[in-house]
Amino acid sequence: MAAPWRLLQGLTCCVSCGRRSLSSAASPSSAAIRRTFLRYFEEQHGHRHVPSSSVRPRGDPSLLFVNAGMNQFKPIFLGMADPRSKLVQYRRVVNSQKCVRAGGKHNDLEDVGRDIYHHTFFEMLGNWSFGDYFKEEACRMAWELLTCGYQIPAERLYVTYFRGDQELGLVADEETKEIWLSLGVPPSRILPFGLKENFWEMGDTGPCGPCTEIHYDHIGGRNAAALVNRDSPEVVEIWNLVFMQYNRETDGRLMPLPQCHVDTGMGLERLVTILQGKRSNYTTDLFTPILSAIERGSQAPPYQDKLGMEDAHHVDMAYRVVADHIRTLSVCIADGVYPGMSGAELVLRRILRRAVRYSSEILRAPPGLLSSLVPTVVEILGEAYPELEREKSQIMRILNENEEMFLVSLQRGRHIINRTIQQGGANQTFPVDVAWSLYRNLGFPLDLIRLMLEERGLSLDKAALDQLAVEEAEMKVRNQQADGTPARVQLDIHSLAELQRKGVPSTNDSRKYSYRLGADGKYVFAPCQATVLMLYKDRSLLSAVDRGQRCAAILDRTCYYAEQGGQSCDLGYFVREGEQDVLFPVESVQMAGGYVVHEITAAEPLRVGDRVTLYLDEGQRLACMVKHTATHLLNFALRQVLGEGTNQRGSHVTAERLRFDVSVTGAVSGRQLQEVEKLLQELIAEDLEIDTAHIPLSDAKCIQGLRTVDEVYPDPVRVVSVGVPVEKLMNPSCEDGLQTSVELCCGT
Repeated sequence: MAAPWRLLQGLTCCVSCGRRSLSSAASPSSAAIRRTFLRYFEEQHGHRHVPSSSVRPRGDPSLLFVNAGMNQFKPIFLGMADPRSKLVQYRRVVNSQKCVRAGGKHNDLEDVGRDIYHHTFFEMLGNWSFGDYFKEEACRMAWELLTCGYQIPAERLYVTYFRGDQELGLVADEETKEIWLSLGVPPSRILPFGLKENFWEMGDTGPCGPCTEIHYDHIGGRNAAALVNRDSPEVVEIWNLVFMQYNRETDGRLMPLPQCHVDTGMGLERLVTILQGKRSNYTTDLFTPILSAIERGSQAPPYQDKLGMEDAHHVDMAYRVVADHIRTLSVCIADGVYPGMSGAELVLRRILRRAVRYSSEILRAPPGLLSSLVPTVVEILGEAYPELEREKSQIMRILNENEEMFLVSLQRGRHIINRTIQQGGANQTFPVDVAWSLYRNLGFPLDLIRLMLEERGLSLDKAALDQLAVEEAEMKVRNQQADGTPARVQLDIHSLAELQRKGVPSTNDSRKYSYRLGADGKYVFAPCQATVLMLYKDRSLLSAVDRGQRCAAILDRTCYYAEQGGQSCDLGYFVREGEQDVLFPVESVQMAGGYVVHEITAAEPLRVGDRVTLYLDEGQRLACMVKHTATHLLNFALRQVLGEGTNQRGSHVTAERLRFDVSVTGAVSGRQLQEVEKLLQELIAEDLEIDTAHIPLSDAKCIQGLRTVDEVYPDPVRVVSVGVPVEKLMNPSCEDGLQTSVELCCGT
């Protein structure tokens, strides 16, 4: 019989081929297990391999980090994918996604080290169907890969399905149950569960549906059905198959999706543990080389995989913390998320400081241990994620700089804790205000403070500490609301599908670029004639609206820029043909699935078929144009002054101001800022022409000096160059782009 980690060529075996002992062959490597998964779906079932996205979410402010394989495909699930992007071409997809669960709703940070299976960084193996196959094929492929490809004994596996919910009017997923029976799974191993276990939802609203999970019994030779979904370390979930067939509406109702999807996820770490015959993730080859490197670089005894009371002085816990955190730090820094003071950067700073504290105080390692582990991480993960190799020296340098800074803070914090304890006398509860100050001002992770106090026999008032955290979170929300904009009309997924079903063409918005510089030096923005194709209000498509109603108009063409790419939308008004004195103010412009949605308040009744003329608020548009060009120049100037390690991470352009998000390799001095300002002023004084062109994405990627950010670009793509014609830059030997600003950009 072939080794379990080698993909069986022409895999056509029946489920009985999985009946063997896992110890009958040598253990496969984690790299081979990952490769087998990808190749199985690519070669046997025609899936497209889509590389992992960055752990920094693309245009999703609801997430600090990518925390699931489906994150990069959310526009498809929501029906919002740009028709010109490669996303709309996806039907069957497979990948291994880098995920981080630390901070936010899904936060495993404080559990890491206390057990043998929680991680802040993990890899999610997944296969997707976007309107292609559904339940039967998804279940069959999963079962075949596990029992034939990986040769996991079928008698070790249990499956669960959704038993329905009477209150919500959801019937049991009998279809999935019958599929598992047809695949030969005994009825006693097909178990029904409720909403919590077997109904998956993206969020409070959006696509959702029943799921079926595959669980593995580490012991075997028994009926372990009673241990499924009981948090038993002996029986663990390994693969979740989600069948997206509903949409959760804003009023809580579940409506059938216009197109059903499959989204599956299987944690690589857990799968490797099973296939290598282990019980602890930390004893697999994803972690053992790191643990060995920690032992060599510290004064700690060898790792023994102990927990709780058996783990004297928390040594093994410290091993696990450092091994987990160095993987997270390496992956995040390689993706341009650096330790910082807000958002994901702040979470990463806490992870780094947690690792430093365990490394220096418990493992008694000298400064520099963390950075010395990076080559080992690269050796383990570099084949799957080559950016780790490219950024290795950068990762090590950033770790060393941040470790050095925190060791100073750690020493200061230890003095503060000792002094506070001495002043408190016999009081066994540590003052909450001091703990909070250590957390807020010196960057001490709260779990580290608790651990340092536990070691001294002291406790913290957790309720009071939680209250301080809640108050700070509420203050942040109030600040964001005060700074925010009113809610905008968004096309819902059903209306998008109905537009496509009715054959309503997507909006031609090429006229947003139809402006020119007049002989008098002023920009000329020509009006645009258009036809009303559809109206939208209260989640319904309408053929007419009455006077005074706030609604959205979908036109056949527009000269308005819809909010995207970090730039605010255009404002203005339109008039109906023959009624020049009746203005329909345009309050916002959004893009959804290729349709440009103009939010208006109807000054008079408006109907499908009406001819209208659109006029821009030229002052507002020009103010955005000026500031958008400034962001490009700023990007170039920062790179010139601060070096190649300087990368754009986002921007926001409005008529009033611009914000530029950038990651840099170290602290920026006042002198460097003055150099950036001086270079910017010189560039502006040169009064260079801006050249733009739409060209194939493959040609654009060959331009030397081209700057991009991590997002999905349409094809063809728009190139914006300062002072050098794009046509000249397309010559592979042209190096002019290295000395000016050249970017992919949809803005104005």
